[in-house]
Amino acid sequence: MAISDVKEYAHLTEADVEALGAEFDAIRRETEASRGERDAKYIYRTIRLQRILEVSGRAALFASPVRIAWLIGAVLLAAAKIIENMEIGHNVMHGQWDWMNDPEIHSSSWEWDIAGLSAHWKRTHNYLHHKYTNVLGMDNDIGYAVLRVTRDQPWKPSHLGNPVYTLLIQVFFEYGIAIQHLELEKVLEGKYKRGTPERAELKRKSREALAKIFKQALKDYVLFPALTGPAFFYTLTANITANLVRNVWGNTVIFCGHFTDGAEKFTADDLDGETQGQWYLRQMLGSANLSGGPILHFMTGNLSHHIEHHMFPDLPSNRYAEISVRVRELCDKYDLPYTIGSLPVQYFKSWRTILKLSLPNKCLHATSDDAPETASERKFGGNTSTTVDPVTGRRRGLRTALTKERRWRRAWRSAA
Repeated sequence: MAISDVKEYAHLTEADVEALGAEFDAIRRETEASRGERDAKYIYRTIRLQRILEVSGRAALFASPVRIAWLIGAVLLAAAKIIENMEIGHNVMHGQWDWMNDPEIHSSSWEWDIAGLSAHWKRTHNYLHHKYTNVLGMDNDIGYAVLRVTRDQPWKPSHLGNPVYTLLIQVFFEYGIAIQHLELEKVLEGKYKRGTPERAELKRKSREALAKIFKQALKDYVLFPALTGPAFFYTLTANITANLVRNVWGNTVIFCGHFTDGAEKFTADDLDGETQGQWYLRQMLGSANLSGGPILHFMTGNLSHHIEHHMFPDLPSNRYAEISVRVRELCDKYDLPYTIGSLPVQYFKSWRTILKLSLPNKCLHATSDDAPETASERKFGGNTSTTVDPVTGRRRGLRTALTKERRWRRAWRSAA
């Protein structure tokens, strides 16, 4: 089973968790108090860059029958769409820039350049996913009601299609975002009966979603290509390519943040009486980061700092790098894991999980309490107390226990 007691899994006492929570609260307060001109300059420069890239890309597509112009236009447009969706739209809708009181970049008014409706996204993502991060049965981002990504999900023959579903989700990611709020899996289960208020609400949300999908498709695949006249077909294919690149990139970043090894899952039992400190701890243990340079961080919308984003979703994204230094220091202090890896490594691990869990448990080696992608406090057999290294005086807790376990696994494999 998934983690049902986050403080026990983390090898922390209740007092430890509250002390840790207080230190994270201090990071929040200090960051909020220091927001100012440099942050405002950052978001305005980002918006300016995005618009320059989009205008330049669309201008190049007037000459898109020439292969190099098509390529330049498609690349610039893809970059503009990625930046708009990830570093601007996603973060604006989290309220990261509401403190500036600029109506142009306020969470209440932003509508992003994607098929999904921002109002729907803020419900499924900002509320359900961020409040109930990786909680089974409450966070729909666990497998998106299609994929099996933890052994806590009972295997069904349909899960053999995991690899195919994943590819489809990547290609059509913006449409997956557009319909996620509708919870169509409940429709298939017959939970929305005719004549009920729930059915009427579903129809209303469906009309809203279809209206946004139609509007976005009209803009991307009719109006903008038509503006280039004789180059209509070439512009159309460039727009399709830019959207495809944006979809695959966004999906890749998000999968690396929650489906890789070390991004833990939780049960609803863990929410009973959850304190702020326990919430911080759950966000940290349920997320994973990507290592890389400034360009990678920028092009992921700073979701390469996924841990920091989940702990402080409404703080400016340009602050996550400096916040991450302090978060890692606290992880060292309390001997907690800080899951991070390069994009290729994390993406490989995500795909390994998807491929592996397409098979029934009888074909797998580890258990639902002790696997790279699925773990619980029961894997430690009750040995979840923190000790102190007599030589260094440092705490020995969860990170030390996980390191010992990995060494044991490697030794076992070598012997086998």
